[in-house]
Amino acid sequence: MTPSKPVPLTDLADDSEELPRPLLPRGWPRPSGYANGMTAKGRIVVTGGVVGWDVMGNFADGFAAQARQAFSNILLILAEGGAGPEHLVRLSWYVIDIAEYRASLKELGRAYRETIGAHYPAMAVMQVSALVEPKARLEIEATAVVP
Repeated sequence: MTPSKPVPLTDLADDSEELPRPLLPRGWPRPSGYANGMTAKGRIVVTGGVVGWDVMGNFADGFAAQARQAFSNILLILAEGGAGPEHLVRLSWYVIDIAEYRASLKELGRAYRETIGAHYPAMAVMQVSALVEPKARLEIEATAVVP
């Protein structure tokens, strides 16, 4: 088998359909200064940091409830890029309190399975000192690859 020949960047530059584009789920307000997600050639779909708020900016009560809402928000963003939960390859979690995360594992697992399903991509959980949104208990970045 012969390795494929690299495609010169000039061959890609004229194809505007191949340029990355932001994803905005129907009904969501247009964000200011960031994108909810991006898609690019190669069918990689990436979210920004997704928190557990609804379309009106209201946060769910409690850690697991915010995680459940964040999972739902991630799925909406992925769907805008033609991806589903089965395409997830990575979830990076940022949490305010790792003890709160650990204490919520059973409830988190249930929320994850009921929202994402039985698909488990690579994950990392990191405790951070603060998130941009003061009411957020966690923020999750997702990466998906569509074949």
